[in-house]
Amino acid sequence: MKTYDVIVVGAGIIGLSIAWQLARRSNLSVLVLDKGTGLGEGSTGASSAVCRHRYTLDCMVELACDGIAAYRDWHNFTGLASPRAVFHADSVLWLAGQDPDWAARERARMKTFGVRCETLDDLALVERFPAVNPCVLCPDLETGEDHDCRGGGNHLLELDGGYVDPVLAAEDLREACAGAGTEIRMRSTVSGIDTRGGRVQGVSLRGGELIAAPVVVNATGPWCPALYESAGLKLVWDLAPVRIQVVYLDRPATVEGHIPVTADMGSGIYFRTQNRGQQLLVGSVLEEDEREEVSDPDNFLREVDSEFELKKLHLLAHRLPGLAGHGKARGYCGLYTVNRNDVHPILGESAVPGFWVANGFSGHGFKLAPAIGSLMAQAISGDSLEDDSTVPLATFGIDRKPLQLPSFNVLA
Repeated sequence: MKTYDVIVVGAGIIGLSIAWQLARRSNLSVLVLDKGTGLGEGSTGASSAVCRHRYTLDCMVELACDGIAAYRDWHNFTGLASPRAVFHADSVLWLAGQDPDWAARERARMKTFGVRCETLDDLALVERFPAVNPCVLCPDLETGEDHDCRGGGNHLLELDGGYVDPVLAAEDLREACAGAGTEIRMRSTVSGIDTRGGRVQGVSLRGGELIAAPVVVNATGPWCPALYESAGLKLVWDLAPVRIQVVYLDRPATVEGHIPVTADMGSGIYFRTQNRGQQLLVGSVLEEDEREEVSDPDNFLREVDSEFELKKLHLLAHRLPGLAGHGKARGYCGLYTVNRNDVHPILGESAVPGFWVANGFSGHGFKLAPAIGSLMAQAISGDSLEDDSTVPLATFGIDRKPLQLPSFNVLA
């Protein structure tokens, strides 16, 4: 039987970040196991990978700052001479709708965390981003009728936000881990957690192989409930695999100028460019679009619903008027693991000694991943680095009470 110090189950962006943060600071032997045939087959591959700093809770702002700092300095963070992933510093624009004071309040708040922001009135918005309509009204999704657009809003611009290709980031982390001696095995399905003696002893794989380790980390995203059950834990948190839809289309020449990553809070959509600015991607930030639970994360509808597509494209065309007469759209679906109790992750060691968890990210996982890896690696190894996140792990502990929030969507 092979023996390791730590087994991380799940080679998505969270599992690989934990493995890499362990490798950066310790000589612990680490094995990463994943049931997929290649990277990006789970939630990571379908992530829009938006990197924005603003959150409702201060602790989440801090984690986002730490995670995004790693992506912005990806070459040094990974130690790779030629990393595949690039941070696209497109900035993040928040359109707050009809609250004229929101942007100024949030700018002042973000300043306390060192996040560079500007507030833009309608004129400044159009001068900076000529393709973006500053209207504060939401389109009518019942009749589809046009309205006379009305300005008067104030908008928040995060100067240092952007996005990263999620699969390329995962590939970089795999290379960094491998270079540090971390073993990564795909096509390796964990079928059981060995908890003899009341604590973790290792895992068993489908096919019968046993692997010993005193620490096992559950980073399996939407597949996480099965490992809790295998470890003998009755989880009080409601972690639900939820189908998420994304639409994309070629960007016409009539949509001119720079397009920032945009959170259109009034209309309930977000959008950004991709493929070197040649395409537009749009998704939802509405809680109502995060309710479709799937019973089997391996088998769910991967095609976008026609009604979802039509509504989101209608909203996008209102925000980007040059999109009128756009070409054919396409789409894909992925999975969030939504924590129904408070849409925030649960982290740390469980009631079963040696069984650690990093689950329930509810769509927040990508941007936070390097910081989550830091928190978990500090706790597991006992070692710290200069660039570590200082948010207490207990803030998101598995035994905590649900966090209090005004809303329960991906922007929470």
